Amino acid sequence: MKYKIIPIILIMISNTLWSHNIDRTNIQNFIATMVEKHDFDSDDLSLILSKAESKEKILEAISRPAEKRLTWDEYRNIFIKKDRIKAGAAFWHEHNQVLNKISEETGVDIEILVGIIGVETYFGRFTGGYRVIDALSTLAFDYPKRSPFFTKELEAYLLLTREEDMDPFDATGSYAGAMGSPQFMPSSYRAYAVDADGDDKRDIWTNWPDVIGSVANYFIEHGWRQGYQIIVPAKIKESDSKPITKDGLKATETVKILKDRGIIFDSAMKDDHPSELLYLEQENANNYWVAFHNFFVITRYNHSIMYALAVHQLGQEISNEVKK
Repeated sequence: MKYKIIPIILIMISNTLWSHNIDRTNIQNFIATMVEKHDFDSDDLSLILSKAESKEKILEAISRPAEKRLTWDEYRNIFIKKDRIKAGAAFWHEHNQVLNKISEETGVDIEILVGIIGVETYFGRFTGGYRVIDALSTLAFDYPKRSPFFTKELEAYLLLTREEDMDPFDATGSYAGAMGSPQFMPSSYRAYAVDADGDDKRDIWTNWPDVIGSVANYFIEHGWRQGYQIIVPAKIKESDSKPITKDGLKATETVKILKDRGIIFDSAMKDDHPSELLYLEQENANNYWVAFHNFFVITRYNHSIMYALAVHQLGQEISNEVKK
């Protein structure tokens, strides 16, 4: 009987959740820090964390992000689809006035605003079903690999709930604790979310002016430059060796340097504009791209070249659909 019961128990454990044991050293250290730095009440915070649930599914999801396990074609096909493009065009038409106003005020292209919201949450359809307190506490206390990052985000979330007078158990989001239609992490919410409609609230769940304004503000604060190109297809001259490409998240070359190396591309940017040659595996299309400063601003939203290109291409496809 023992040999039959043990596998069943293991299967149950892998799919279960459990409340945090607040006597653990790392949790007690966190509570002490919050009390000392931010004047939280120790008993109140202990109660909150004891009710938060650690979930195995969150640990499984964080260990296999799509950006690291899919090819560019596979990743692109998740987002650049007719249904999502049509939904984006409908979103654009519905919120045209707000989109135009915020784009004109900030200089962030409407294509990028709708591209972000479309990739992140399918225009608010999929904002995540995990309680943010569960996601962040699970990753802060039970995922050592990235515990420092998520511990800071848990700290930011608890500060946010106090500042915005929110119940810490109400907010839902992704398995990583990203919230609302723009999928802001708590630190980004505190730093970049805006009250775009003047109702004295920063609502990134149900208030579309706040959502759109917050996304635009995020880009402005990370160095978006109005009117600059984002990325263009490139070709290379026939040679025995492939050109060197990088997979970092920063432009380390210039337009002139790339052209002097024999990279062929059309650009309106000046010779000294920051640029980078990228290579992405793709069938029946250009594998090489030249990315400019604004492209790498997009990667500040999600640290992935594939993500940034998907946002750009979805935005362009939606723009084309709107213009029909």
